[in-house]
Amino acid sequence: MSGSGWTSTSMPYLAPRAAGDSDAWTEEAAAAGRRGGQRILHAAEVTAPPEVAGMLGLAESSTVVVRRRVIELDGEPTELTDTYYPADIAAGTPLAGTAKIRGGAVTLLAALGHVGVRVVENVTARMPGAEECERLRLGSGEPVLQLARTTYDSVDRALQADLMVMPAGRQQLRYEIRIG
Repeated sequence: MSGSGWTSTSMPYLAPRAAGDSDAWTEEAAAAGRRGGQRILHAAEVTAPPEVAGMLGLAESSTVVVRRRVIELDGEPTELTDTYYPADIAAGTPLAGTAKIRGGAVTLLAALGHVGVRVVENVTARMPGAEECERLRLGSGEPVLQLARTTYDSVDRALQADLMVMPAGRQQLRYEIRIG
C-alpha cells in the first residue's frame, strides 16, 4: 500500500487457489489488515460489446457471459470490474450466476478444464462516466484508471476478459515480471 491508497498486483489473481481457500482479493486485503469484499451487481448472457469481442477473439455478435461487480475495501468501493467469458465456457456454470464463487472464478475455470497460462494487460487513464462516478464515489474531475486484462490458455484461446475501473488517486498498479 502507499499512503491511504491501495497497491494492486495482478499475480495473486491469475492462478487457481487451493481447495477451500477464499478468493484472492479477500486474502490480499486481510494480509494487509484490511477487509476486502465484493458485491455482484449482475450476471447474465449478453451480446459481446465490441471491445470485449476483440479481447476474446470473437465476432461482435457473439454471446458472452458477464459478471459485473463492485470491489470494496473496508466497505468502500475501490474498483468496478466487469468480467466476460465466452458463452461456451461459462453458460450454465456458476460464472453465469450472482453467487460468490468459493476460491474465485479462476479456480472454477481451472476445475472446468480452462487454465490460463498467459495474460495481456492494458492500462489507460481517462475521465469516468456518470455511473462510474456514482458507484466509485468520485469527486468532480477525478480521473480513473482502466485495466483491460485478457487471459489465454495453453493453445492461446482467450478464456476471460476483465475491464476494471479504479480511482486513479486511490490506486497504484505494481507489476513484477519474471524473465526467462
